[in-house]
Amino acid sequence: MNKPYNILFLCTGNSCRSQIAEGWARKYGGSSFDVQSAGIESHGKNPRAITVMKETGVDISNQESTIVSDAMLENADLVVTVCGHADEHCPVLPAGTNKEHWPLEDPAKATGSEQEIMNQFRASCDDIEQRVKDLLARHTEKNEPQD
Repeated sequence: MNKPYNILFLCTGNSCRSQIAEGWARKYGGSSFDVQSAGIESHGKNPRAITVMKETGVDISNQESTIVSDAMLENADLVVTVCGHADEHCPVLPAGTNKEHWPLEDPAKATGSEQEIMNQFRASCDDIEQRVKDLLARHTEKNEPQD
């Protein structure tokens, strides 16, 4: 049996985008993937991110906002940075660890009415869901046994 492919979603504060990505990857990844998220810093969980994910049927309220550790980086097969700050300040990765960057807008910086802000969170949630599905599909194809 192959060991699960380990994906680490890395953001600045591990409060929103990386949390959403972790939630989607857990939903769609199954036992073929180990999934974590972390931040360069820890900003706590964003309640709007929890709300929009709950609207989709994915509960991320029990995920933790954590600071990236050396062990997380050592165990990761792939690190996905989900913001420019995390991409620029990403720690040096161990040899053999792949890296991918998703330049996602931060919905936590959205302005306007509560409805407009929540619509921005929903749009981010949908965007991240599609990116996660694409990512998992690419890595599922790579990890399938060859004839």
